[in-house]
Amino acid sequence: MADVKLKSLISLVLASAVAGFVAGCGDREAVDAVPARPPETENATVPSPALPLTRADFIAGAAAAAGAYAVGTTPGEGDPLVGRSFSVSLPFGCGGPKAAGGSALDGLAQATWQDADRQAIVLALSPADWTESALITGSGAKWESVEGHWIDRAWLLEDRCPTVRSDPLQIGAAFAEAPSVGLAGVHEAGASRLNRRDGRAYRHVLRGPDGAAPAVPPAGWRVRIEGRIVSFPDGRAFRCRAPGPDARPTCVAATAIDRVAFETADGVVLSQWRPG
Repeated sequence: MADVKLKSLISLVLASAVAGFVAGCGDREAVDAVPARPPETENATVPSPALPLTRADFIAGAAAAAGAYAVGTTPGEGDPLVGRSFSVSLPFGCGGPKAAGGSALDGLAQATWQDADRQAIVLALSPADWTESALITGSGAKWESVEGHWIDRAWLLEDRCPTVRSDPLQIGAAFAEAPSVGLAGVHEAGASRLNRRDGRAYRHVLRGPDGAAPAVPPAGWRVRIEGRIVSFPDGRAFRCRAPGPDARPTCVAATAIDRVAFETADGVVLSQWRPG
């Protein structure tokens, strides 16, 4: 009788163990069925090579180049920005057109009233002549002509007008910071002259219907510059220069510009220029 009871007890223990093992396998299969979360990569914030570089990409590239220049870092082999296409949208006229006859920094787009009657608005961008600038001549480049365009407000990553307004009671509020990031449109000796401005401004005139004054958009306008990044003789996309250790370096990228356009704030093309 004792042997019968012992055998029954052993059978019961084995049955419980087998049931637990089967249940455990079921749980394992359920866990394994849940897809694993893909590992985060260090390059998650690097823009895709298939997409054109934007204003934010240019500013990030210039910031990295400025930091390397300031501490004297020797650039490594190859620059991932060289050869990339770009499409940079630059807001301007954010506070409305300026009075007719005002001066503007070459390389920055501006909106002005055509005359004192304010019956037309002139959108204009005069490329700056950087051919003999220290940034270019000190690079060892043999370019015949270099036409520059500034990306102003280098702290603003989005391509829209700032909402901050000047406070006349705040000291220094009306003083703008000099541009420190630029696109140098380079031209080789003997290359086609069709995409050179040679001092001529890009210009577009806005008029209202039936002779009325044109409406002033609260979000200003945009100038879009497209092309691809080439390189300085050292193989880098950007070259920087600063007057001292406590000054923000000015950094410009060597580029081949193939399209310039004036647009509305929502991307409607007003006029555009292409080589040829």
